[in-house]
Parts: sequence; C-alpha cells; structure tokens
Amino acid sequence: MTAFLIVVTLIIAYLLGSIPTAYIVGRFKTGTDIRNVGSRNMGAMNVFYNVGFWWGFLTLAIDIGKGVLAMVIANLLNIPEPAYLATGIIVILGHNFPIFLKFRGGKGGATAVGVLIYVMFPFGFFVGLGILAILLLITRFPTLSYGIGLLSFPFVAWLHYHWGWERIVFSAIAVAIPFIRYIPRLKEIYKKAGSLRHAVQRKNLKDRF
Repeated sequence: MTAFLIVVTLIIAYLLGSIPTAYIVGRFKTGTDIRNVGSRNMGAMNVFYNVGFWWGFLTLAIDIGKGVLAMVIANLLNIPEPAYLATGIIVILGHNFPIFLKFRGGKGGATAVGVLIYVMFPFGFFVGLGILAILLLITRFPTLSYGIGLLSFPFVAWLHYHWGWERIVFSAIAVAIPFIRYIPRLKEIYKKAGSLRHAVQRKNLKDRF
C-alpha cells in the first residue's frame, strides 16, 4: 500500500508541475506561444512583460500553488520522508519538462518557491520575501531579486531549522534546478547589457534585456 501511495503521489506531482500555466495564459489572452516571445521562458516574468501585470501575477500564483499543492498531497498521504522530498523535486521537473507540451517547459523557479515555502513556513517565507523586497528596491530586477531570495532557503534549512543533511540537500537541489536552467538566459542578459552593472541594476521594472 505504501509503495502504491508513493507512485500515485509522484505521478500527481509530475502532472501538477506539467500544467503549463504561462502557455495557457498566453494562448488565452494573446493567442501566442509564450515560449516564442520575450525571453522565451514559460514563466511568470515573461507573462508579466509580454501579456500584462495581472496575468503575470496570476501565472506566478498558480505556479507557486502547484508546488504547494504537491507537498500538501504528499503530507496528507503520509508517505515516507525520501518520497516526500522526492515529490518536491518531481513537481519542479514537471514544470520544466511538461508532458503536455512535449517536455518543453520553463525554469521551475516559482514552483520551487512553492515547494520550499511549504516545507519551511513561516520563517523561510518571510526571509525569502524580505530579500526579494530589498533587492527589488535596489536593482529593479525582479528575476535576480527572487533568484537570490530562492538561494536563501538552503541556508534557512541549515541555520534556522537545523535539519539533517537529507533536507538540506533536498533544498539545495530544488534551488539548483531553476538556476541551472537559467544559465543560458543569464549569458544572454550579460551580452545584451554590455556590462555587469547594467545587467544587474535596472532603470525600472520595465527595463529588460
């Protein structure tokens, strides 16, 4: 029975992650494939810039919710700890490689935030939110701001919750997946900006490379 619940939970997590929110919003609102415009990422920020603020906010909320819901289901089914942690990784990978779009998805940042918020609430949430807010005021670069906020989670796991190595490694992997996927985009931003300072510190939220 336990093995059955684990398999069901992981399948549900993958299917939840595979829901292509940004793609659906882009098609519904503008009729375009969000993966072919702007940064070509199937994520909330690309929707913000190319569809509209509130549509981007909706995309962000749903993508975070996918991560939260996957962990809620895993918790309710009371599956063993390794499978519980695997659920968080699988839902992120589902966003990155969605079965509904021939495995061509986004970076997984928002879904990773949802997973990590759930397992580290409330302290991790408020630390990440604080870092996001401060950096956003300084740089006006949303992706960089939430990216560094995301990086805070493994440190929260280690320094505040004093978790064992399994959960610290889990949180580091959950953070690493979107960062690895984002490396090509970082190179593109740096090339277009011409300098590290211009790439990092924007004039306003609409300034984008």
